[in-house]
Amino acid sequence: MSRRARLRNPGGSFLGANARLIGAPHSRARLATPALVLDLDAFEHNLKFMAEYCREYAKALRPHAKTHKSARIAAMQARHGAIGISTATVREAVVMVDAGVKGVLITSPVVGEAKLDALARLLDADRDLMIVVDNPSNAQALEVKLKSARESARVLIDIDVGMHRTGVPTVRHALELARRLAASNRLEFMGVQCYSGRIQHVSKYQERATAYRAELALLEAILDGLAKVGLQARIVSGGGTGTFDIDTKIGLYTESQAGSYVFMDTQYNDVQLRATAATPFRTALFVQSMVLSNNHPAAATIDAGFKSFAMDGPIPSVYSGAPRGAQFQFYGDEFGMLRWPSKAKRMELGAKVEFVTPHCDPTVNLHNYYHCVRGDRLVDIWPVDARGPL
Repeated sequence: MSRRARLRNPGGSFLGANARLIGAPHSRARLATPALVLDLDAFEHNLKFMAEYCREYAKALRPHAKTHKSARIAAMQARHGAIGISTATVREAVVMVDAGVKGVLITSPVVGEAKLDALARLLDADRDLMIVVDNPSNAQALEVKLKSARESARVLIDIDVGMHRTGVPTVRHALELARRLAASNRLEFMGVQCYSGRIQHVSKYQERATAYRAELALLEAILDGLAKVGLQARIVSGGGTGTFDIDTKIGLYTESQAGSYVFMDTQYNDVQLRATAATPFRTALFVQSMVLSNNHPAAATIDAGFKSFAMDGPIPSVYSGAPRGAQFQFYGDEFGMLRWPSKAKRMELGAKVEFVTPHCDPTVNLHNYYHCVRGDRLVDIWPVDARGPL
């Protein structure tokens, strides 16, 4: 392969400063940093486990692309048996549909002229795309747009079980909206969506399960109410990585939207995901950084700071390359600080350190590429192609 070919992906776009290292021996340690690193062996293990788990328990998998924002990863999930992909934004949905990914569900309400226009174009390309609704006014705006575009859409009702972010808050609201959708000639009622973000990172399994069951009482009541008025929910979509096992035991969902399982992170590594078994997923995502300055004892400045790691959770945890006991500290936009107990230790300039990401989804959103490795070798680079507004 020519050097010019190595620098481009199949779509023709450049793959960054590290493209020249693809296939080179020991290239993982030679990356230009900061670099988002994907361990393919761990990643593929996670894909395989979740696919086999869902098959074993006869549950469909429609994993969330907000985690990886990658059409390539979505296609790999489909090859492992996923029936489709969930997206948080219209932009993510556009990238997935343009790449030929089937079974897209946009899990946030589609509101506003620009997004409604984009939705009409998406439905023209893929009539199986689904959306969610939680408000009659939004339903009306959708009908107006779809009528003018001569399109129709399949719809799930979003349910709020306590986050107060999106979703109908009561059984009455859900039934009223379901009747509204059932009477529409542009919107086809397919079922419901329910997600509890407040529960996912509760560390102890039983504590999380108890709180979650209390929240899902509303979902169960809505499903019962729909059945009584003859509006059966064919699809019950939702859940997450933190509740994937609990969701199976409760038995209300027909499909899982779990997403972070593909990578794991510092937050999920602290969560007891199963009651009687070890965490089945392996940590697959890291950020590699480099020491820029070492002028002070028991400390080093690295080139990864606010612009390399999400800040909405715990700090990044050291994976490799730093002295024992080293702790990360945010130290600016481009900088982080490592500190460790022994003043006798010193890190060399240019030394590489890898960190487990603190919250994988928003950390991915800060980077342009996945640097895919097997062992100590860079084997490929994938663009994070579904970033951006809309």
